[in-house]
Amino acid sequence: MKYMLMVLGSQADYDAMGGRASTGNPAWSEADLKAMFDHMGALNDDLAESGEWVDGQGLTEPRLAKLVTAGADGTPVISDGPYGEAKEVPAGYWIVDVADFARAAEIAARAHACPVPEGAPNYPVVVRPVDSASGTEM
Repeated sequence: MKYMLMVLGSQADYDAMGGRASTGNPAWSEADLKAMFDHMGALNDDLAESGEWVDGQGLTEPRLAKLVTAGADGTPVISDGPYGEAKEVPAGYWIVDVADFARAAEIAARAHACPVPEGAPNYPVVVRPVDSASGTEM
C-alpha cells in the first residue's frame, strides 16, 4: 500500500531555520540544521535501500505558495495563499510503498523524532493512504 507522510511547518518555522527567531520559534544554528538534514538524509537512504521509497521532497516556505483558480473563461487566476493565517501547512512529504499502515506509522514516528532546537515546535506527521482504483483501508 502507498501512503503519503507529510511533515508540517509554518512560515515562522522557515524563518527560524533561516536564523530569524520569533515567539515560540528559536533561531536554528548551523548545527541544528545539520542535525535535521542528517536525520532526514538517513531516513531517506534507509527507505530507498529497503525499496519502500517512492518519492519525497521538502517544500519551499509557505510565503512562496500561490492559489490558482479558474476565471469564467477558464484562464488561471493566481493569488497569494492564505498561509499568513494558517497555523501549519505541509513542509515536505514522502510517498512510501509499504506492507501496511503499521509500517507507515513506524516511518512517520522516525520522521517525527527529527531533532529540533529546544523550544521549537515539533508537529505531528500526517499519514494518509494514497487512493487506488481498488480503494484502501487503514
